[in-house]
Amino acid sequence: MSNQKSFLGTGWSFPPTFTAGGVGVETVSDEDDIRQSLEILLATRPGERVMQDKFGCELSGFLFEEIDQGLVNNITGIVSNAILYHEPRIKMNHLDVSQSETEQGLLLISIDYTVRGTNSRYNMVYPFYLNEASNSIMN
Repeated sequence: MSNQKSFLGTGWSFPPTFTAGGVGVETVSDEDDIRQSLEILLATRPGERVMQDKFGCELSGFLFEEIDQGLVNNITGIVSNAILYHEPRIKMNHLDVSQSETEQGLLLISIDYTVRGTNSRYNMVYPFYLNEASNSIMN
Protein backbone atom coordinates (compact mmCIF):
# COMPACT_ATOMS: atom_id res chain seq x y z
CA MET A 1 0.00 0.00 0.00
CA SER A 2 1.41 3.35 -1.04
CA ASN A 3 1.60 6.32 1.31
CA GLN A 4 1.13 8.70 -1.62
CA LYS A 5 -2.47 9.94 -1.83
CA SER A 6 -4.21 9.37 -5.15
CA PHE A 7 -6.20 12.23 -6.58
CA LEU A 8 -8.38 9.75 -8.52
CA GLY A 9 -9.35 7.90 -5.38
CA THR A 10 -8.43 4.83 -3.42
CA GLY A 11 -10.82 2.13 -2.29
CA TRP A 12 -11.02 -1.44 -1.11
CA SER A 13 -10.05 -3.99 -3.71
CA PHE A 14 -12.88 -6.08 -5.07
CA PRO A 15 -13.43 -8.71 -3.97
CA PRO A 16 -12.18 -7.57 -0.56
CA THR A 17 -8.88 -9.15 0.42
CA PHE A 18 -6.78 -8.68 3.52
CA THR A 19 -3.09 -7.98 3.93
CA ALA A 20 -0.75 -10.57 5.37
CA GLY A 21 -1.57 -11.18 9.00
CA GLY A 22 -5.07 -9.75 8.57
CA VAL A 23 -3.97 -6.34 9.82
CA GLY A 24 -5.41 -4.30 6.96
CA VAL A 25 -7.44 -4.38 3.78
CA GLU A 26 -5.90 -4.43 0.30
CA THR A 27 -6.70 -1.25 -1.60
CA VAL A 28 -6.63 -0.16 -5.22
CA SER A 29 -6.03 3.33 -6.57
CA ASP A 30 -6.33 5.40 -9.69
CA GLU A 31 -7.43 3.62 -12.88
CA ASP A 32 -7.69 0.22 -11.16
CA ASP A 33 -10.08 1.74 -8.64
CA ILE A 34 -12.19 3.20 -11.45
CA ARG A 35 -12.29 -0.11 -13.37
CA GLN A 36 -13.32 -2.03 -10.26
CA SER A 37 -15.93 0.62 -9.46
CA LEU A 38 -17.42 0.18 -12.94
CA GLU A 39 -17.57 -3.59 -12.45
CA ILE A 40 -19.29 -3.12 -9.08
CA LEU A 41 -21.73 -0.59 -10.59
CA LEU A 42 -22.76 -2.99 -13.36
CA ALA A 43 -23.08 -5.97 -11.01
CA THR A 44 -25.12 -4.17 -8.32
CA ARG A 45 -28.91 -3.97 -8.46
CA PRO A 46 -30.53 -0.69 -7.43
CA GLY A 47 -31.69 -1.03 -3.83
CA GLU A 48 -28.89 -3.38 -2.75
CA ARG A 49 -26.95 -0.60 -1.04
CA VAL A 50 -28.87 0.63 1.97
CA MET A 51 -27.32 4.10 2.07
CA GLN A 52 -27.35 4.57 -1.73
CA ASP A 53 -30.52 2.87 -2.93
CA LYS A 54 -30.28 4.30 -6.47
CA PHE A 55 -26.71 2.98 -6.98
CA GLY A 56 -26.44 0.15 -9.45
CA CYS A 57 -27.57 -1.02 -12.82
CA GLU A 58 -30.75 -3.08 -13.28
CA LEU A 59 -29.30 -5.66 -15.66
CA SER A 60 -30.88 -8.60 -13.82
CA GLY A 61 -34.28 -7.60 -15.22
CA PHE A 62 -33.05 -8.67 -18.65
CA LEU A 63 -32.16 -12.24 -17.71
CA PHE A 64 -33.75 -14.77 -20.06
CA GLU A 65 -34.90 -12.05 -22.50
CA GLU A 66 -34.71 -12.57 -26.23
CA ILE A 67 -31.70 -10.84 -27.73
CA ASP A 68 -32.93 -8.22 -30.19
CA GLN A 69 -32.29 -4.56 -30.96
CA GLY A 70 -34.81 -3.43 -28.33
CA LEU A 71 -32.93 -5.32 -25.62
CA VAL A 72 -29.61 -3.87 -26.78
CA ASN A 73 -31.07 -0.34 -26.73
CA ASN A 74 -32.52 -0.81 -23.23
CA ILE A 75 -29.24 -2.14 -21.83
CA THR A 76 -27.31 0.68 -23.51
CA GLY A 77 -29.58 3.29 -21.92
CA ILE A 78 -29.49 1.76 -18.45
CA VAL A 79 -25.70 1.34 -18.43
CA SER A 80 -25.17 4.87 -19.80
CA ASN A 81 -27.35 6.41 -17.10
CA ALA A 82 -25.74 4.38 -14.32
CA ILE A 83 -22.27 5.53 -15.39
CA LEU A 84 -23.41 9.13 -15.84
CA TYR A 85 -24.89 9.36 -12.33
CA HIS A 86 -22.54 7.12 -10.35
CA GLU A 87 -19.05 7.40 -11.84
CA PRO A 88 -18.17 11.11 -12.19
CA ARG A 89 -14.43 10.40 -12.58
CA ILE A 90 -14.90 9.31 -16.18
CA LYS A 91 -16.37 10.60 -19.42
CA MET A 92 -17.89 7.81 -21.46
CA ASN A 93 -16.79 8.04 -25.10
CA HIS A 94 -18.60 5.03 -26.49
CA LEU A 95 -20.77 2.18 -25.26
CA ASP A 96 -21.44 -0.90 -27.34
CA VAL A 97 -23.57 -3.91 -26.49
CA SER A 98 -22.97 -6.88 -28.77
CA GLN A 99 -23.72 -10.57 -28.78
CA SER A 100 -20.79 -12.93 -28.34
CA GLU A 101 -19.97 -14.90 -31.47
CA THR A 102 -18.58 -17.83 -29.49
CA GLU A 103 -21.01 -18.24 -26.60
CA GLN A 104 -24.79 -18.25 -26.83
CA GLY A 105 -26.63 -16.04 -24.34
CA LEU A 106 -23.62 -13.82 -23.66
CA LEU A 107 -23.76 -10.08 -24.27
CA LEU A 108 -20.54 -8.10 -24.21
CA ILE A 109 -20.88 -4.57 -22.82
CA SER A 110 -17.89 -2.61 -24.15
CA ILE A 111 -17.19 0.72 -22.49
CA ASP A 112 -14.67 3.17 -23.93
CA TYR A 113 -14.01 6.01 -21.48
CA THR A 114 -11.65 8.84 -20.60
CA VAL A 115 -10.50 9.46 -17.03
CA ARG A 116 -11.25 13.14 -16.44
CA GLY A 117 -8.36 13.75 -14.04
CA THR A 118 -5.64 12.42 -16.34
CA ASN A 119 -7.27 12.64 -19.79
CA SER A 120 -6.24 9.00 -20.35
CA ARG A 121 -8.42 6.68 -22.42
CA TYR A 122 -9.33 3.16 -21.32
CA ASN A 123 -11.79 0.49 -22.25
CA MET A 124 -13.32 -2.49 -20.55
CA VAL A 125 -15.61 -5.32 -21.57
CA TYR A 126 -18.21 -6.53 -19.09
CA PRO A 127 -19.67 -9.99 -19.83
CA PHE A 128 -23.42 -10.19 -19.17
CA TYR A 129 -24.88 -13.68 -19.27
CA LEU A 130 -28.56 -13.73 -20.21
CA ASN A 131 -28.87 -17.49 -19.74
CA GLU A 132 -27.11 -18.27 -16.50
CA ALA A 133 -28.13 -21.93 -16.41
CA SER A 134 -27.39 -23.05 -19.94
CA ASN A 135 -27.27 -26.83 -19.37
CA SER A 136 -30.82 -28.06 -19.56
CA ILE A 137 -31.81 -31.28 -17.77
CA MET A 138 -34.71 -31.71 -20.19
CA ASN A 139 -34.06 -32.95 -23.72
